[in-house]
Amino acid sequence: MTTLALLRDRLPDYAKDIKLNLSSLLNDQTLSPQQLWGTLVATALASRQTELSAAILAEAAGQLTPAALEAAKAAASIMAMNNIYYRFTHLAGNPEYATMPARLRMNVIGKPGVEKADFELWSLAVSAVNGCGRCIEAHDAVLKHAGVPIEVILQAVRVAAVVHAVAATLDGEAAIAQAAG
Repeated sequence: MTTLALLRDRLPDYAKDIKLNLSSLLNDQTLSPQQLWGTLVATALASRQTELSAAILAEAAGQLTPAALEAAKAAASIMAMNNIYYRFTHLAGNPEYATMPARLRMNVIGKPGVEKADFELWSLAVSAVNGCGRCIEAHDAVLKHAGVPIEVILQAVRVAAVVHAVAATLDGEAAIAQAAG
């Protein structure tokens, strides 16, 4: 089984900064273990990189309760839908779109099965990966209203950025290997 450490070690020399950042994030104490591993799971799934997602899911199973693991997966899933819809309503340039109901089921946001702030943090991190400004603003506002410190919010986004960079590097290396062989 591939572990996160093995994937990190496989990153090429040009991605040394990504390797170092991943190690630092895994040892940082800014996020609680649930926040860290939930963010790792949600953003790995959002990255759509199969090997990275499998490694993180395997390790997260020993770090998260079953309910937290399901909630992190739910954050990736619901935000995959919401980020497309709300990014469209934001970027389309038609203000009428933003006034209309989404008519999409989103019950998991109201009852995620974990602390609401943790689910919002994971949703924010996935929204950062998916590039949805409207969702980033909405989840950031909820987190600030809940009293989540800015350092926690930024750390979750750092995790998202590094996970995305690992996924992009692994995919790039796979493409290089395929082209060479």
